[in-house]
Amino acid sequence: MAVKSRALTTTGIAAISGAVILVFLAALGPVIWGEAAAQTSVADRLLPAGPGHPFGTDELGRDIFARVMTATRITLLLTLGATAISLAGGVVFGLLASILPTYPRRWFTGLLDILLAFPWLLLVLFFTVIWGATATGAMLAIGFAGIPSFARLVYNMAASVSGRDYVRAARVVGVGPVGILARHVLPNIANPFFVNAAATASVTLLSFAGLSFLGLGVQAPDYDWGRMLQEGILRIYVNPMAALGPGTAVVLAGLVFTLVSEAVAGGGGGGVRAVAARAGGAVGLERARSKTPAGAAPASAPPSDVVAEIAGLSVAFPTADGGIVERVHGIDLRIGRGEVVGIVGESGSGKSLTAMALAGLLGEQAIVTTDRHRFDGIDMTGPLSPADRSRLGVELGMVFQDPLTSLNPSLTIGRQLTEVPEVHLRMKSADARARAVDALRSVGIADAGARLTQYPHEFSGGMRQRAMIGMALTGKPKLIIADEPTTALDVTVQRQVMGVLRRAQDATGAAIVFISHDIALVSAFCDRVVVMKDGRIVEELSAARIREDARHPYSKALIACLPDMTSDRTAPLPVIPAELAPEAIREETTA
Repeated sequence: MAVKSRALTTTGIAAISGAVILVFLAALGPVIWGEAAAQTSVADRLLPAGPGHPFGTDELGRDIFARVMTATRITLLLTLGATAISLAGGVVFGLLASILPTYPRRWFTGLLDILLAFPWLLLVLFFTVIWGATATGAMLAIGFAGIPSFARLVYNMAASVSGRDYVRAARVVGVGPVGILARHVLPNIANPFFVNAAATASVTLLSFAGLSFLGLGVQAPDYDWGRMLQEGILRIYVNPMAALGPGTAVVLAGLVFTLVSEAVAGGGGGGVRAVAARAGGAVGLERARSKTPAGAAPASAPPSDVVAEIAGLSVAFPTADGGIVERVHGIDLRIGRGEVVGIVGESGSGKSLTAMALAGLLGEQAIVTTDRHRFDGIDMTGPLSPADRSRLGVELGMVFQDPLTSLNPSLTIGRQLTEVPEVHLRMKSADARARAVDALRSVGIADAGARLTQYPHEFSGGMRQRAMIGMALTGKPKLIIADEPTTALDVTVQRQVMGVLRRAQDATGAAIVFISHDIALVSAFCDRVVVMKDGRIVEELSAARIREDARHPYSKALIACLPDMTSDRTAPLPVIPAELAPEAIREETTA
């Protein structure tokens, strides 16, 4: 590990040193060597390399070394200009594609794929014909030819980030597409983006040299390294330095850009620090993107002892062939105040979809229909007012299965925990920070004040999960939805997280919806157990009497798979019979 750190430091020092030298030459090269580069002397024409002229002289007696130093400015300006055009166009078109609706996005990305299918040099030559064989034309040609590749890169990275839980949670509290892109997407794609930008600058430099060498770039009387290489190659056998001088400059400058790319890549996530974001985080939820079926009865006010209710819930998704597949079928679920309800079932049973629909976190592609959907008096089926959104941000908390993808990696833990107090509770920064510290302490994280300045990757898996629970406690939760919060944790950490959830429930009086495939864990933690299979609720049981009261064959099969102290250790562990397995598992097994 020490060797790696030393290598990265050496790369960074070399990159910085090279960049400083290039900037120095670009800024002061024409001032220092400009006169020698322009001074002609017939008597000194075509001199070989020597002490007075390190690279020799050209046909007009001008010093080639001075011209190479002077040409640094125009070469780098054109290179950076073309790179900036590619970057700006790639960001605009890539981010635009990521927020377009499904079908326009497919057309847009299809166009990008078509442009990427053309050889890059062919695009450059095509644009060069349009804008002419000039320095500006070459810069525009290379810049526009690089837009499709950057647009595809930005789109791919933005699409991967946009599906994260913290981005979906940001939409919940009303953050618009521009806010999502600026506060959550861009900071998290900045590091690989800058790595590719530095690498592209090296390629762009070589491309400019190539165009000028072919006579399609910088034109006389101006000159860059490529044009000087063209002039020197004619006399390479008489004076090799006339060609090797500008060629070496191209190679060294390209190497500097490559080192910068390596240095940025070696910096990992540290290249992007905390971004001041006012919305997002993993607490707070938006309305479900659902539509009440025509003719449905108007929602009535829920009883005072019910904190959340959803009735007639169906969730479907479009398929690639244009059809629709339904994954949740007619679910009815009511959560009482202070009640701990467990939803149990195998993978594919629809338990997570049900919880996400209850929270209003399903994506735009989900086709959600409900007869009734309410949270503590808020009708979740219609447009939500800013006041309702603020209430949801404070009173409804979500603990996701994988906190590493649910916490924003570009924001500190403290920034994410202080968001709800600052945005929704209107607390001052100092008060919000104190509340965040108390939340971390309440979930058993030592030295909470110092931990607020750390990033999610600096926390262990169990600590990240505790921090997620702490985020829910920074508001005034009436309902906490925990979607398999212990699946990726070992048994010891799992017990600690369950203890934290229990203490949080005791301290706030919040109801909890606990989702798991482990019926033993659910029955030990919850008051009531909802058993799901194939997108339907097959049975609801009291957790205390789950073994005695289970009637459905699937519930009995789940319970039978639990070993206890009386189990025969010589016999194989029981498994769920094939005829009782969820449809998704049976289809996979058959295939």
